[in-house]
Amino acid sequence: QLQLVESGGGLVQPGGSLRLSCAASGFTRDDYAIGWFRQAPGKEREGVSCISSTGGSKNYADSVKGRFTISRDNAKNTVYLQMNNLKPEDTAVYYCAAEFGATYYGEGYCSQPYEYVSWGQGTQVTVSS
Repeated sequence: QLQLVESGGGLVQPGGSLRLSCAASGFTRDDYAIGWFRQAPGKEREGVSCISSTGGSKNYADSVKGRFTISRDNAKNTVYLQMNNLKPEDTAVYYCAAEFGATYYGEGYCSQPYEYVSWGQGTQVTVSS
């Protein structure tokens, strides 16, 4: 059974950092890409970042570019989202999702939510002083 588990969320002051983890299990194939999404109260879900199955393609939303870094450790079946210089507007529940077969993304492109086949339960990130 496919399962994604996010961790690493919490409360942080503006300007602080957090590292989110997305651990995958139950996957019978390893060619899965990961997307990070977030949803704040009263707002639509927003794509944050994505990484291809090989790790060779990484893209970011304009709102987080230069502050967030996505990476993956395939030996640990884990994808990370390093978030630096956090702002109050980054406050949201963060979700990771898996998409099979995406070995490459064009520059600036991440798949749409409906293309992902497995989702985690989310982790809360709150940026507040």
